[in-house]
Parts: sequence; C-alpha cells; structure tokens
Amino acid sequence: MPLFQDLMEPSINQLPYDGEVHYWRRIFSQGDALQYYELLLKQIAWKNDEAIIFGKHIVTKRKVAWYADEPYQYTYSNIHRTALRWTPHLLALKEKVEAKTQQSYNSCLLNLYHTGDEGMAWHSDDERALKAQGSIASLSLGAVRKFAFKHKKTKERLVFELESGDLIEMKGETQSHWLHNVPTTKKIQMPRINLTFRQMEQ
Repeated sequence: MPLFQDLMEPSINQLPYDGEVHYWRRIFSQGDALQYYELLLKQIAWKNDEAIIFGKHIVTKRKVAWYADEPYQYTYSNIHRTALRWTPHLLALKEKVEAKTQQSYNSCLLNLYHTGDEGMAWHSDDERALKAQGSIASLSLGAVRKFAFKHKKTKERLVFELESGDLIEMKGETQSHWLHNVPTTKKIQMPRINLTFRQMEQ
C-alpha cells in the first residue's frame, strides 16, 4: 500500500531504511516557478530521449537536455550524450538548489513531460559516471505529478505528489536499494519540467 507523504520536514529522512531522501515544498514563489517554467520551455535545447533496449533503438515522446560545467560524456540506456554549457537561468536554479541541499552539482539532466501520458519507468540512477552515493536533487516545475519509490527487495512503496517548485533530494544508499518512477496518468494535460542536478565524477 503506497504511503502518501504530507507536510514533510526537509531535515527528516523520508525513507524508512536503506537510503536518504529529503523533501522541500515550493522553494520558489508561484510567480517565480511559473517564470522559470516558461523560460525553460522556450530556451532549453530539448531533444526526444533515446534508448537502446534489447538491441532496439527507441525514441520517446518525452524530451531531455543535458547541461554541465564541462562537455561531460554521459551514458544511460546505452546512448552516449555530451553536455552543453550552462545557461544563466540554469545556473540561477542550480545556486538555489545548492543552497537548500548544501551540496554542489556539476551537471543537470532535464526532462520534459508534455502530458501525463509521458512518464518514466522504474529505475535507479546508478551509472558509473555518477559520484558513488552522491546527491541527486530533483526540481519540479509545471504540472503536479506523482514521484514514487519502490524498495528493490521488500517492494515497499512511497509516493510523493510533486508540485511546481518542489525539490526532492536522493543520496547515500538510495540508488542501491530503491527504484523510482514517474507514473503515467490520463488526468494531466499540462507539461512538467524536471531538473535533476547531479554530481558527475571528474
């Protein structure tokens, strides 16, 4: 039975065991969140995401973009990507996120979900290029969407309702023991932008 989180304190670990997740509600005002959302929709170099699954090349409706301090090479879903340099607005968002999490990030993978028909399957962000047990900070802008965790062994689940301006941080052993996803829904017709600030090994 999923546990719906509410009125969370950022200092409290939201996971019951085997990892660390912290949650901040609305780190921006409604107006600022809307302004950043509209700017990113227009200014980010969005491309359809790609994956190679069982030897088959898949192109998704969901779009992505990859920005960083340097033109880092990043491989996930068997596709190689090269980072673009930060835009001024992304740097401003990174600074805000770093102040909340007390972490430093050198890259950001952005996802654009056009409607609730687009989601993300269960997975862990455990690629070798990422800092082991490092911090990943996920900022949501736009539509309210569910973000779920599932323990790899016990199958226990936790579900968050992420609103525009909400920030969730995963670190420690979270990626080793928990999967996460963005479930699809027919109820959402508005886009959502998700920025995942990451710590790449240099």
